[in-house]
Amino acid sequence: MRKLVLFFAFCLTATFVNAQVDKIVGNWITIDDNTGTQKSVVQIFKATNGKYYGKIVELLVQEDKGSLCDLCTGADKNKPVEGLMIIKNLTEDGGKLVGGTIIDPENGKTYNVKILLDEKTGKLKLRGSLDKAGVLGRTQYWVRKK
Repeated sequence: MRKLVLFFAFCLTATFVNAQVDKIVGNWITIDDNTGTQKSVVQIFKATNGKYYGKIVELLVQEDKGSLCDLCTGADKNKPVEGLMIIKNLTEDGGKLVGGTIIDPENGKTYNVKILLDEKTGKLKLRGSLDKAGVLGRTQYWVRKK
């Protein structure tokens, strides 16, 4: 009987955690930290390999339309920013997405990233960092596109 209760408790926990991550999937508006301007729309999705990715599907600032990621390196160098896969290789871990990277198209730098949904505000909380632990970095909040 005890094993049965533990099994059901585990199933409920797994369902709740999965529901949290499912709420992260969708379109999010990025916000400039300095000006508060809405910059772009990023679509976060789960790929067939089970990992999560995010790509810029729309640039909201007219002057940015048609821009290239000229400061990016490797395969992303000089790719159009609109359509650029900026979030790569995230996996689920306790209701958040971890273990992947995010590219900042404005400076071409790649950071470790952790993403979770702030249940109180409904905003997406992204922690980009130089280290995998998330100590050396900054936090950004995105809002869901309606």
